[in-house]
This record gives sequence, structure tokens and C-alpha cells, in this order.
Amino acid sequence: MFRRSVRLAFHIDTNRINSRQKLPYMNLLEKWGDNGIIRLEKSEVTFNEAFYGENKKRKNKTMKGFYSRTYSDTPEEMEIIKNIEKILFPNGAKNTNEKNDIEIVFNAKKYFCILITNDGDSKSQPKGILGNADILKEKIGVEVMTDKEAVELVIKKIKNRNITFEKISKRNGEPLPKWAKDDLENLTISST
Repeated sequence: MFRRSVRLAFHIDTNRINSRQKLPYMNLLEKWGDNGIIRLEKSEVTFNEAFYGENKKRKNKTMKGFYSRTYSDTPEEMEIIKNIEKILFPNGAKNTNEKNDIEIVFNAKKYFCILITNDGDSKSQPKGILGNADILKEKIGVEVMTDKEAVELVIKKIKNRNITFEKISKRNGEPLPKWAKDDLENLTISST
């Protein structure tokens, strides 16, 4: 039996909600999510940040799909949150936005997801989440990337999946599913 999923799960940051469909890499990731190739979710914080704003399109887009709840009630989880804060905000988180960034990273870690963000350099966060991606992976065990990097990873996984499918097909005489080829052949990276 052929499964379409490449067994990748992503959490998207608020800045990747893509309500106007103008983020070409997110458009492709969303298509793969809709087709069951990947899991594309958001954290409770991302949901709340996007939903309670003024933008109606963004609000509607936020309602689509699942979001994870933040539960951090064990001493180990509280320690992870403190460590994320030390990495992102060495002088401590000073406002709600900074605390939300910490929680978004924590959710990705807790639910074994790769965090997709565009959070870069800012005054309060000199290297941003992306600038700290290596240290977050090393010290916390959470992977952080841009939507472009996520697309590159998914393409690699689809290619590997298809190689495995071809071997199974040859061995069992079972035809390849049409979607196996379509997942890469109909690849379009554009804004709509």
C-alpha cells in the first residue's frame, strides 16, 4: 500500500499565515498539506495572534486546519521554556510579542514539528528566531526554517518516497499511484 505522506509536520508562525496567498512557498506547502503529503498546523499562539486582529481574510485563513494547545505544566517543560527564552531574549522577554515567540517555538518542540517562520533580525531580538535556528536545534531540539527551506525539504522527501515506491512497484508488480508523479510534476511556486 502506498501512502502519500512524507511524514513531516510543520507549525507555521503568525507571519506565515498567508491570508492573501501572496507567499509562493506557503502556497505550495498549503497545497501539500491539503493533499495529505505533510501536516501543516499552527500553535495556539499563532491562532490567537492571527484570529483576533482586524484583517478578515487572515481571520478566515486562521480558522482553516488544526492548532495545538500550549500545555507546559511539567518541570521539564518549564525548563525548556526558560531555555528558549535565554536563547531568543538573553535579557528576558519584555512584552507579549516576545513571550509569544517563546511559546511558538515551545509548541513546535512539544508537538515534534518543524517551525516555519520569517522572524529575523529586530531590535529586541538581535538574531530573531531564524538567526538562532542552529542553537535552537542544538540546545532545544527544535528545527526552525523558512518556508523556502521547508519546500526544499519536502521536495527531497517526495523524491525519496517516490524512489521507494518505484522499488516496491517493481518488486510487487503494483502500479505507482498517479499522485506520486503529480506531486512533483505539477510543482508550481507562485503567488495567486
